[in-house]
Amino acid sequence: MNTVERLLDATTEIWEEYNRHPFVLGIQNGTLDKEKFRYYMIQDYLYLEDYAKTFAIGVAKAKSIRIANLFAKYINVMNGELNVHEGYFAKLNITQKEISSIPRALDNLSYTSYMLRVAYEEGEAEILAAILSCAYSYEFIAKNIVKNNPYAVNDKFYGDWIKGYISDSYSAENIVLLEELNRLTRKYTEQQIQHLVDIFLACSRYELAFWEMAWNLSK
Repeated sequence: MNTVERLLDATTEIWEEYNRHPFVLGIQNGTLDKEKFRYYMIQDYLYLEDYAKTFAIGVAKAKSIRIANLFAKYINVMNGELNVHEGYFAKLNITQKEISSIPRALDNLSYTSYMLRVAYEEGEAEILAAILSCAYSYEFIAKNIVKNNPYAVNDKFYGDWIKGYISDSYSAENIVLLEELNRLTRKYTEQQIQHLVDIFLACSRYELAFWEMAWNLSK
């Protein structure tokens, strides 16, 4: 197995739990309480602020212009995600003033603190492993939603969220990240690969905790 396959194999059960989570199923069926989604959107916006910083550190840590450009490009790609957020902010009457007054929930803070720690202490491949559980799992979740309910994309409220993560452009950006991680780790030792697995496993667990946090409106 290549590196990406090793990471995904190690987290199969966790990723399947995403698809069974009541928050995700609520989006799939169009039944999710809007207040839960509202809370999720605010916390996710706060998460993305530190997610962008993780990529920015990756730019500084990059050993080549090509990798620096990859990390920098993904910061711009995130603007697409923020556009989706802004559309929902209008629907849910969320203002920047409100966002600035709300602290990160504990699970959110723990997740982003871990990612930033990896970014500051580790190298290019380790940073990619840390961010991939978020970037790729959203595509995984959204495509599974459509597989189970093809009409979900037509939902008047949640359809835009689903369409954002099943788009060809979003998938193409993920392919670049996945291929780059495999390339960077071609000569990694078993010990180094296992370290990447540990990072990816931790971030995948944080992703599951994020859905749980949103479902329970945890502070």
